[in-house]
Amino acid sequence: MRRRNWRVVTTGVILIALAFGFFFFMSLMAPQSTDPAELMRIVGQVSGAVIGVSVVMIVLGLIGKKV
Repeated sequence: MRRRNWRVVTTGVILIALAFGFFFFMSLMAPQSTDPAELMRIVGQVSGAVIGVSVVMIVLGLIGKKV
């Protein structure tokens, strides 16, 4: 029997929400930048990396550990 780690799953979900919020907040700031395309490229990479780590956290939290 495996026990799920709900703290890790919850943290993963919160990180996904924060990554989306960061992306959309920065998309509002992009027109004021000197190079909006480069800014959004970097923001997209950072958001994608955070979402990737979050998905791994959710999967590992749902798999859980052996009791």
